[in-house]
Amino acid sequence: MAAEAGCASVGIDVSSTAIRLAEAKARDRGVAARFVVCDALHLESLDEQFDVVLDCGLFHVFDDEDRQPFVESLAGAMRAGGRYYMLCFSDDEPTGWGPRRITRSEIRDAFAHGWKVDSIEPAELDVTVRSEPVRSWLATMTRM
Repeated sequence: MAAEAGCASVGIDVSSTAIRLAEAKARDRGVAARFVVCDALHLESLDEQFDVVLDCGLFHVFDDEDRQPFVESLAGAMRAGGRYYMLCFSDDEPTGWGPRRITRSEIRDAFAHGWKVDSIEPAELDVTVRSEPVRSWLATMTRM
């Protein structure tokens, strides 16, 4: 999305298969983007600082014990004043399938130190496993 808008973009995933698929999609669409195999819990390994980070469906896959290390890793890879946009499954989405659901309170707690939570708004996330969208949160945070 950002690369299609002409922004310098880096896509990361822990899976080399996912990175190969993303590279092929970008190539097919004529989009210039860089893709890197990287563990989101160790973003410092990129040795880069970002102004904007887009997260579509990552935050909600972390267990309780991995959530804070992710936020710390993210903070280390973002410049002060940088914006983090997160789309994650909401606790309004019925359980029974897929990853965990996240509450507004969990988002606020995770980003309580070193961040300003700008907004947490209801949103919808289109997924490939069913026709109706998933009830989600679109949260925006600023790195302090």
